[in-house]
Amino acid sequence: MERIGRIETVDIRDAWRHEAHGFTRWLFDNLDVLGDAIGIELTGTRREAPTASFNLDVLAEDASGNIVVIENQFGNSDHDHLGKVLTYLASFDAAAAVWIVEKARSEHVAAISWLNESAASAEFFLVQIEVIRIGDSLPAPRFTVIVQPSEQLRRIGIEKREVASRHAERHAFWTELLKVSRERHHLHAGVSPNETAYLVAGSGVSGLTFAYTVLEHSMRVELYISRGDEESSERVFHSLEAHKSEIEDAFGQALVWQPMPGRKSCRVKHDLDGGGRLDREEWPQIIRAAVDAMVRLEVAIRPHLPTIHG
Repeated sequence: MERIGRIETVDIRDAWRHEAHGFTRWLFDNLDVLGDAIGIELTGTRREAPTASFNLDVLAEDASGNIVVIENQFGNSDHDHLGKVLTYLASFDAAAAVWIVEKARSEHVAAISWLNESAASAEFFLVQIEVIRIGDSLPAPRFTVIVQPSEQLRRIGIEKREVASRHAERHAFWTELLKVSRERHHLHAGVSPNETAYLVAGSGVSGLTFAYTVLEHSMRVELYISRGDEESSERVFHSLEAHKSEIEDAFGQALVWQPMPGRKSCRVKHDLDGGGRLDREEWPQIIRAAVDAMVRLEVAIRPHLPTIHG
């Protein structure tokens, strides 16, 4: 039987007594080892490159000539070195940053992942180093990539920014709508702007709410009926539907009556023309039309709410 050795971990300081004078010097001369690990062809440009009051461990370039900054750290990752990585990235206008540590703390794994999601112009690598040997062999470095840029992370970042943008737009839209609404009636007087597509006010009857809905390029006002179960909701819906002609006459035009079979809710709605949250230049007209429709909807339905039972 052939003899098979076992991998043993060696204290990194047994291989390099000093980070700057030992490991950094070795790394600068052996950037191909790190490059193989992260998938980038690296060429060293300068060691201990100065910027302000700090010295970057290794300044390198990739195969396209883009600048890559490399910061080394014996021990656990810490906030100080994370700050240095970002400082070096900005100072050298680098396309990528590589942070090499003995042990990556979870908060720094999360931070580098977040940077890869959020940064459009730079890539971030968090790499752990350990020193190993087999039997009596010479010690050898082993790089393990903990975090690296990926298309998935970029997509996540884009999706998060789109969500944040939608939330901000909705909050701004509802803020403007409530200003106009409070000048016309008190239905939504106690309601605060939110980040969802809906702005809801109670009707005074359990399970019935008057709601605005704003989408990208459309909007509606509605009475939303959700009594907890399909049967109860449909009973209320049909109770109101029995007064359909009176309600629509009071509203001033036809409404859309949706029993929504198979669900626990129903609605009576009016779809507005004119746009939605993305049509910002049209907000004043959209909001005035929506508030006017909501006032008319409440006036049309309010008299029939006391007749609802169960």
